Amino acid sequence: MKTPTPPVIAIVVPCFNEEQALPVTVRRLLEVTERMAAEGIASAESYIICVDDGSRDNTWLTIANLHASDPRVRGVALAHNRGHQYALLAGLMEAEGKCDAAVSIDADLQDDPEAIVEMVRAFNSGAEIVYGVRRSRETDTWFKRTTARSFYKLQKAMGLDTVYDHADYRLMSERALRLLADYGESNLFIRGIIPQIGLSTAIVTYDRHRRVAGESKYPLAKMISFSVDGITSFSARPLKMIFFIGLGLLLADIGMALYVLGSYLSGHTVAGWTSLMLSVWFLGSLILIALGIVGVYVGKIFTEVKHRPRYAVRERI
Repeated sequence: MKTPTPPVIAIVVPCFNEEQALPVTVRRLLEVTERMAAEGIASAESYIICVDDGSRDNTWLTIANLHASDPRVRGVALAHNRGHQYALLAGLMEAEGKCDAAVSIDADLQDDPEAIVEMVRAFNSGAEIVYGVRRSRETDTWFKRTTARSFYKLQKAMGLDTVYDHADYRLMSERALRLLADYGESNLFIRGIIPQIGLSTAIVTYDRHRRVAGESKYPLAKMISFSVDGITSFSARPLKMIFFIGLGLLLADIGMALYVLGSYLSGHTVAGWTSLMLSVWFLGSLILIALGIVGVYVGKIFTEVKHRPRYAVRERI
């Protein structure tokens, strides 16, 4: 959205055990904000919000020290660890009403901070949501690239409206932040919510870099959990799949019954203890999987109907 004066940009950085990376990250982000201010595309009052997601190391102390040395660095500490999506939402809601646009970026600097400049330019040209899309992932391992591609393909197959190779690196206008605040669900999958807001969008591509310090906070188990959460938060297709699988098995059972009946009437004994046991185990496994899928949806309903706060803020600086 165009503004008559350079826009105030808030850069939101979710942090979990990032005491090693934060000093480097904040320095780079401040350099970007200063350059944008010098070029006149962003206000000199732009600032950074670091959100400590219940870290077990000295992340909050690091944020406090950075704030003491530069008041443009602000901090929000959650009362306990809630997960990346909740920390991200907390930062965005902290910025809502206090900026013209907010950019979210992870603390590891794998997402190129220089892309923020192009995002702000796109915002100044009228875009209200600007997606950061990875142009290449050469610094990732083969396994990481393969699982990431599978993750996006699975989302698409399940009917999710998401941007391919986009994580949570994006710019949102103040109006987009207000609309995001209206989404009150507890089961958060922000990259699924943003496309539903429906404002004018743009895309900025960038090359993914290596982590500046520390270790990845998204091992395979967490990636799988995140994928399941995203799919079950926005799509009922897994439940429909259960129905069609059951229908297919019913048709197969009818065919088998006709075969057995025909063999009996023709005087042939149908031997099949092994196939019978395999069928029992197969059907039992499918039933348990189906119950598990239904259980995930029931669990989400249980969480939503309690209407508990999504996070609690312990401290602000």
